[in-house]
Amino acid sequence: MMAAAAAAKGGAVLLPASVLSVGLRLFPSCRSNIISLVTGSKTSLHRRISIFTSGRSCHSLSPAAVTGEASSTTVVVESTDEAPKLAHDDPVKEAADVLDIRVGRILRAWRHPEADSLYVEEVDVGETEPRTICSGLVNYVPLDHLQDIRVVVLANLKPRNMRGIKSNGMLMAASDAPHVTVELLLPPEDSVPGERIWFGSEEDKDKQPDAATPNQVQKKKIWELVQPHLKTTDECVAVLGVHPMRTSAGLITCRSLKNANIS
Repeated sequence: MMAAAAAAKGGAVLLPASVLSVGLRLFPSCRSNIISLVTGSKTSLHRRISIFTSGRSCHSLSPAAVTGEASSTTVVVESTDEAPKLAHDDPVKEAADVLDIRVGRILRAWRHPEADSLYVEEVDVGETEPRTICSGLVNYVPLDHLQDIRVVVLANLKPRNMRGIKSNGMLMAASDAPHVTVELLLPPEDSVPGERIWFGSEEDKDKQPDAATPNQVQKKKIWELVQPHLKTTDECVAVLGVHPMRTSAGLITCRSLKNANIS
């Protein structure tokens, strides 16, 4: 009687426990803190139970499907809470976040005296001394294009001896599928040498974890896990999946290669 009276006046009543129990069992992801009973007229054919979370309907059922009875009542279960954000672990993004990728500036570059396909570069990566890096770019990039430019350096790889010269890092570049065209990744011109590059939004800069050690990168094969997921977009922006690669000055790009691999 009280429920009928309240409904007739347009008031709200508690949903019967049996109906609520079935509804929550059917829709465990829906949570509510506002439960109201709204009576419908005989002319209304919208007989359904709608469960809303954050204002969006999760599902709709006939009352008979829940209560076993025909009814002209529409039961609305709503929530003013935000929908829970599910935590999806992304091992590739987590691995990429511990790579020490930095803005570099090539101070000078020359041909390797013992390897026809290699250049040797001295690169400022924000340390007290420039790093020496060997790159297999002779067939792709003219030597004069490597003088005094901003580049992207993967800095926490273990040093490698390359024909008598120890290479302490890697210049990152985009390449087409047949590996005929290779272009260096380019930070914005006003990027600061030594700044650590990250993947994501501008706000993600301060969320970077500490970089892994070179031994950890090698032992856990972190670069091997990340590299297949690095691409360029139709706008030649370097990305990890949906996460753009960026510095404080802007996005990392290449000159012209679209949907290209990055290594």
